[in-house]
Formats: sequence, structure tokens, C-alpha cells
Amino acid sequence: MSALEEKSGVWFVYDGDCQICTLATEALRIKQQFGSLHVLNAREANEDPLINEINRQGLDLDEGMVIYVDGQFYHGKDALKFIAKYGEAKNTFMSVFKGLYWSDSVARFTYPWMRGMRNWLLRRRKVGRIDNLNLRKEPIFKSIFGDDWDSLPPVMRKHYANCPYSEEVTTVEGKLDVFCKPPLLWLSPIMKLLGQIPTFNENNVPVTVRFESDLNSKAFHFNRRFLIPARKPYVFHSRMLQIKDNEVIEIMRFRLGWKMQYSWDGEKVVLAHRGYAIQLFGHFIPLPLTILMGAGNAVEFPVDDNTFDMEVSITHPWWGEIYGYKGRFEVAE
Repeated sequence: MSALEEKSGVWFVYDGDCQICTLATEALRIKQQFGSLHVLNAREANEDPLINEINRQGLDLDEGMVIYVDGQFYHGKDALKFIAKYGEAKNTFMSVFKGLYWSDSVARFTYPWMRGMRNWLLRRRKVGRIDNLNLRKEPIFKSIFGDDWDSLPPVMRKHYANCPYSEEVTTVEGKLDVFCKPPLLWLSPIMKLLGQIPTFNENNVPVTVRFESDLNSKAFHFNRRFLIPARKPYVFHSRMLQIKDNEVIEIMRFRLGWKMQYSWDGEKVVLAHRGYAIQLFGHFIPLPLTILMGAGNAVEFPVDDNTFDMEVSITHPWWGEIYGYKGRFEVAE
């Protein structure tokens, strides 16, 4: 019998520095049918066989607690649903808990709030991450490209080299030809207010882009600076978050986002349009904006070990291609 198989009953793996998690361990009561309850502080037991198996299965303890019972793992909201279903409401905490996580729909809606509160409390106390999966050592985009990551040319791996939970910065510099047509051109004031793409017509525009990691999240920040002749520089900031697998959302001002799918087809990186959404209370709510703003797609072609070409286009279902820019960039650092 393996060390993991010897663990009978219910095992609750939690963050001992998280006040909410600690409160849960003190209040939790599991129905007798599951046997005894065991709690394991992930910050103190990183060599335990259960922690090793959690790591092997890719369960991020910074994204949620884990319940292990009868050979099954329940992570994040699924762990909370298990507690709500099989926990005994013998105190106020458990009664409230059951109300928040009694169904899958309610759990999906409330879990991001719980996770956000947990992360905010830890940041406020200046408590670092558990990082049981060693994510700080892996580029943000490695999990987005998946098995294709090792096939990417050197320039693309440099371009997407930033690791999460760090202060890493990668800078690229180049020149772009930008064009914009009606009806998007008519929406220029609105696009500027929303912190969207620059809507003008100009060739050979010098552009510097800083790709910045975030100390507190997996976000990948874009800080673009367009140096338009005889105009004030146009600064365009956005941040990217992985939704799942190779699906990503780029979030701009007012939490408006463009969803896309990343892939490598053997010759180029492809960013395929997947619609628009707005981020509210930790959720991405789809918005039917394609009919107004069009569908955005992009490709990136490797040129050499330090240089790549980029093309972005927005195509409207009625008016065709209404926006685009293309040019060449060099990885500066």
C-alpha cells in the first residue's frame, strides 16, 4: 500500500496563512460516513505524499484548497461544494457556507469572490504565494501554447518569455503602418475613451511595447506607445489573462475585453477572434459587440532570432476590413 492509499477519511489541504481557510478548518465538521477529518497546512507539509500528488496533478493551491477522500481530489470550488454537501451545519460558518455552495451554479458565481477576498487578505498582510507548482519559473504563455511551446522559434519564446508573479519586462520596438476606415473611424472619440486601439491613418509609426509581468497575478501587461508625427504620443495599455487552455482575454479600460485563441500553426502565431466580454465580479460576461466593432484577428511571423512581423485586422460583417496595422518588431531586451 502506498503512502497516499494509507490516508483514510477526509483530508483538507489548505493555506495556513489564509484567514478564511483557517476559519474553515476550525469550523468544518464532516458527516461520520466519511470517517475522521484531517487538516494539512500546505505551507508546512510540502514534502507530504499528498502534496506531491497534488503537484503532480497540477492543482494550484494558490487558486483554491483541496479535499482528498477515497482516492478523489476536489479543488477550488469543487472542494467547497464537497464541504457544503457533506459538512454538518453545526455552527454559523457552516450554515452560511452551505448557503453559498449548495449548487454548481451558485458555486461558480460566488467562488471568484471568495478567492479574490483570500488573495486580497494575503497581499494586505504581505504574505507570499505557496507556489506549489513553481509557476514563477515557467513562462505565462507556456501553458497557453501547450505542447507547441517547444516548437516555437527563438524569437517567439523571447517575445513570450515573461514569467508570472514577477517584475519581468520584455521590450520590443518597431514601426507600424496603421489604417482605419468608417464606421470604426467615426467611433474614434469612443475608442479613445475606452482605452482602445488608436484610430488613425499613418505609415511608419514608431512603436515601443513593454510586456510586463504582475507580482500578484498571472496577468501579462501590454504597454504600447505610438509616436505619431506632430501628435501627442498615444499610449495604449491592456492586460491579458488566460481563461482556459489556449483561450485568452485581453482586458482594456472599463474592464472591456477581447477574447481570442492562441495557436502555432508551424509557420506563425495565430490569434483568432472569440468575441467580446466585460469583467464583472470575477466573471467574464459575453457582449454582442462583434456586430458593432467587428472581429479582430492577428498573426505573428518569425523573421530571425530577434525579429518578427505582426499583422492585426478587424473585419466587420457588413463593411469588410475596417482596421489594421502591420509592421516589424525587434526584441530589444
